[in-house]
Amino acid sequence: MASYMFEIVELADGYVGLRRAGDEGEPLIRIKFSREASNYLQESRIEVVKAMIEAGMEIFGDLAEDDASLESLLEPESRILH
Repeated sequence: MASYMFEIVELADGYVGLRRAGDEGEPLIRIKFSREASNYLQESRIEVVKAMIEAGMEIFGDLAEDDASLESLLEPESRILH
């Protein structure tokens, strides 16, 4: 399985993005806070983004594990016919 380093970046359009380190392309994730939320959070905004991304990655990992176990049940070589 490929391993990637990611970086959180502030984008020119006001969004905060997650992308592969060193990649200047389209971010994998974009998060935008309202002006009111940004004013309230101030410097803590990036910490909130980190927490949101970590929670999303945890759920993504759980879903991937569920999909892998479901796929193993459906693969023909994993079934034994008698």
